[in-house]
Amino acid sequence: MPTTTITTNQVAHIAQLANLTLSDAEQGQFAHSFTDILAVIETLKKLDTEGVEPTHQVTNLENVLREDVVDETNQFTQTQALANATQTHNGYFVVERILHNE
Repeated sequence: MPTTTITTNQVAHIAQLANLTLSDAEQGQFAHSFTDILAVIETLKKLDTEGVEPTHQVTNLENVLREDVVDETNQFTQTQALANATQTHNGYFVVERILHNE
């Protein structure tokens, strides 16, 4: 039996903080799931990890990074960028507003 049990009241509080609406059945399911997760964590805490080096990834894949330099051959001038614009104003694109105040 796990040492920590999550109650439906705690799940309801977490749901309220996350702005989620949960039914009573869902709260019960989450309480059970959270309690099970904590039981697994308690089991893992009991493992002897002495001498085991911390691992942050296990695939041995490495990021392929490039040098962070500006490639001016792939840049437009402002005139080129605005050349096909339907509407411009003072060197900027003019587009329809997409966010509206209510």
